Order: sequence, then C-alpha cells, then structure tokens
Amino acid sequence: MQTVETSSGSIAYDVTDLSPYWREPQETILFHHGVGIDMDIWADWLPVLSTDFRCVRFDMRGCGRSAEPPANHDWAMDNMMADLLAVADATGAERFHLIGESVGGTISLYTAINAPDRILSVTALSTGHRGNYIQQVGTWREIVEKEGFAAWTEKMMAHRFYPGAVDEDVYDWFSETQAGASPETTLALGEMLMAQDLSSDLEKISCPVLLIHPDSSPFLPVTTSAEIHSLLPNSELMVIPHAKHAIACSHATEGSIAFMDFVSERVI
Repeated sequence: MQTVETSSGSIAYDVTDLSPYWREPQETILFHHGVGIDMDIWADWLPVLSTDFRCVRFDMRGCGRSAEPPANHDWAMDNMMADLLAVADATGAERFHLIGESVGGTISLYTAINAPDRILSVTALSTGHRGNYIQQVGTWREIVEKEGFAAWTEKMMAHRFYPGAVDEDVYDWFSETQAGASPETTLALGEMLMAQDLSSDLEKISCPVLLIHPDSSPFLPVTTSAEIHSLLPNSELMVIPHAKHAIACSHATEGSIAFMDFVSERVI
C-alpha cells in the first residue's frame, strides 16, 4: 500500500497492473468508492480489467487506510476532486478513466465537469447528481445520534443487498468494514452529497459516460440516472435488475464487462 500527502493528510492507494510488457503503456482506471466502505469494494473488478488496464484504487479521505481529517474539516467537492487528482498525479496518470460508485460516482461527474482534460471516460454506479433526489440519507445523523452507529450500519446493510446477492464472506466483509468506518466522516460525506446539484453543469461533460444503476436502490430511483442520461448526449444507461444500492460489489463482473464494452466503442 502506498500513500500520497494531501491537504487532508495521507491518502492510501494501490496499483494493480497484470498486463504483459508488450501492451505497455496501459491506460489507467481510477476507482472511487462510496460512503462507509473502502477501496476493496473494487476487488472483483481487478481480474477482468487488470490485464488490459492499470487499475488504481484508493481510500477516500477519512476512510479505510487514509487519514481522517480534523473535526472542523471542510467537506467540499473541490477537496474531494483534489484528492482524486493527487492520486492520479502520484501514479503518473495524466489522463485516465474514472469508475465511481455512489458519492464516488458524483465526485467522478464533478471531476469530469471541472477537470475535463484529465478524464477519458466516466463510469458511474448508483450515482445521483441532485441531493434533493436522494432518499434516506437525510435521516442518517438522527439515527446515529439516537440509536448509535451500529444501528445505522444494520439498516444500511438491508439497503445494500438483497438476501443472497453476495456470498456470505463478502457480506461479512462489507458489514465489518462499514461498522468500522468513521461515524463523523460517514455523516459528513452524506451531508456533502445532499448539498449537491450538478444538473446545470452536466452539459459541460464531453467524455463518454456509462451509467450503471440498480432497479431497487433505496436511495436513488432509476429515474435519477435516467435524468443524468438525458442531460448527457454522450452517455449510455444500463439498469441492473433485482439489485439494491451496492452493485459495485454485488455485480462486479457485469459492471467490469460493461465498462470494457463501453470504452471499446466510445473512447478513441
């Protein structure tokens, strides 16, 4: 595990590249996870993608092995984008594909708007662009303050997966990782997300965008992703049937194959 220093402290990242030497230099994929989890949510994407792409995963600030900011930290989208670009710079990725889930998908869209010269494509899973569309998140702080973080974690797991959607060991890892997340970081990220509205700026995105959305997210209805799709002429929308919010984990193979197909057709 390597780290890069940012304004919020160290950001942990990992590079996986299994491509044979004759294919170098490879294009880079930067993976951005969502709330309450860490970079390992992307583990099952690596077997499909790491022989053709250099895969860079990182723990978002305050998550996993990255440093937790101080209590008075300013949780702003510009800072989240700066972390992402710092990891890209540290790994020598001048231009790269972005794959993000949940708030990581929103940050990916924000980066494509504000740093377009760096982005080859965006793949956004279970992603929203307007905070007022997001359901459930507005009650997070009340749940944590009244019932405790463990109660929030239990409720969240029911929102993440249908029963049997992932193997038991994957479910246990996800649950334990979420339970070990920083409560303050988790709540701050949720509140930052609720304050966003990217709708008027989406037209600035020129790179190809693949939207992958579950049909049964308790947080974001399919109509949210459909609206993003309608605002992005260079986009495709894929809906995963019988799936809740954590499709980056439960549908890794489907997502990684969809990404491969998408970029082979759309990215020059």
